[in-house]
Amino acid sequence: MRIFVTGATGFVGSAAVEELIGAGHQVLGLARNDAAADALKLIGAEAHSGDLSTPESLSAGALKCDGVIHTAYNHDWSQVAAAAEMDRCAVETLGAALAGSDRPLVITSAIGLLSPGRPTTEDDAGDPHSLGAVRMPSEEKALALASDNVRSSIIRLPPVVHDRSKQGLVTRMIALARETGCSAYVHGGLNRWPAVHRGDAAQLFRLALEKGVPGSRFHAIAEDGIALRMIAEAIGRLVNVPAVSKTPEEAASHFGFLAYFVSADFQASSMKTKEALGWSPTGPVLIPDLEPAR
Repeated sequence: MRIFVTGATGFVGSAAVEELIGAGHQVLGLARNDAAADALKLIGAEAHSGDLSTPESLSAGALKCDGVIHTAYNHDWSQVAAAAEMDRCAVETLGAALAGSDRPLVITSAIGLLSPGRPTTEDDAGDPHSLGAVRMPSEEKALALASDNVRSSIIRLPPVVHDRSKQGLVTRMIALARETGCSAYVHGGLNRWPAVHRGDAAQLFRLALEKGVPGSRFHAIAEDGIALRMIAEAIGRLVNVPAVSKTPEEAASHFGFLAYFVSADFQASSMKTKEALGWSPTGPVLIPDLEPAR
């Protein structure tokens, strides 16, 4: 198939592009500038000029292809609501271009929109009280597209998508440890974050595109939950600083916008995803992946 990929030069999107090409698909990648277009050409993809702020570029790209993988997102924490609305509009635009065609549309969401502190599965809808609730409208729009004969599916990414160069929210924790001279966690650090290797996430995007049934939700989770204290201690070894416990009050000033996530317990399963798509993660797990990052 010829696949239109948004976010094609991003951390997850570029891995998805390489996975698709490796499996024999052709890729048309959304490119905001000449540098992005050149990067796509280097890995064997074709470039399509545009970005999330120009819906017509999204529609044109989708109409040229047999399916769409949407990974682009504006991760600007100062414009959370605006970024989420832009994403919802992008899903709506891509869905309209594919309507009535039975072509696949795979969008990206986040485990952070689920209720923290309890086990969650692919069947769980978003929690309007969660910090990630702003992404619920995009999920709802994608699910509704199934009734328009779009083979839509959602992939929820965990807080930690990692390889040896980047580790999702852990990357920010590493930077904080360097800035402050300590690697912190909250209370006993027993709350957990799920994680997945970047390559395994890319494979899941391809499988969802090829096999996903309309209105599906999938969890890109290889490790169900890693205790934050273990992550903080690994970061401490990485940058040679002590791992320390912070009270919730101290965490707010130490972590800034990360305080909610560092205090939250995200328990999520990917069992149904593995059964539905035959997905079997094989990439390195997080803690060993951090060691060579030195």
